Amino acid sequence: MEPGVLRVLRAAETAARWHVGQRRKGDAQEPYINHLLEVARLVGDATGGRDPDLVIAALLHDAIEDCEIAPATIEAEFGADVRALVQAVTDDKNLPKATRKQLQIDHAPGKPRRAKILKLADKTSNLRALAASPPANWPMARRLEYVAWARAVVAGIRGTNAGLEALFDEAAARAEAAARASG
Repeated sequence: MEPGVLRVLRAAETAARWHVGQRRKGDAQEPYINHLLEVARLVGDATGGRDPDLVIAALLHDAIEDCEIAPATIEAEFGADVRALVQAVTDDKNLPKATRKQLQIDHAPGKPRRAKILKLADKTSNLRALAASPPANWPMARRLEYVAWARAVVAGIRGTNAGLEALFDEAAARAEAAARASG
C-alpha cells in the first residue's frame, strides 16, 4: 500500500485533473482546486494530520456532485473509506436546490464524526470565500441567507471539533460583516 503522504498527493493531482477549468463563483474567479486544497488543509489541521483518508476525501469531496465521477471510481482509486466519506457529504443533484439545502440541515447531525469534520471545513472555506470574493450577482440578502443557512447546518454538528468550529464562527462573522458592508 502507498504511504499516506503519497496517496494524499495523488488525490490532489486527481482532484486538479477532475476539476480542471472550474472556477469559484466569486468575483476573483479563483481556480476551484484552491477550495479543495483549503478544505483538505483545514481537515488535516483539525485531525493533526493523522487521518490521510479524510484529507483525501476533502480533496475529492465535490467530485461526484461537480464532475459526475462515479463513487466506484473513487473507491477503485482511493478505497471504500474515502468513497464513503465523499458520499456522506454529497448532495443528490436530482433534487431541487431548496430540498438539498434543507436535507443538509436535517441530515448533518446523523453523519459520522469524520464526515462532520469534512462538512465543517467545507462550510468554513465557503464562508471565507464569500467574505473575500462574493459572486458579483449575489446581493446582500442572498449573502446573508447563505451565512444563515451555513450556520443552521453547523448548528447540528456542534461538539465535533472545537478548533474547526471556532474557525467556522470567525468565517461566518466575517462573511456576515462583509455582506452588511456591501449593502
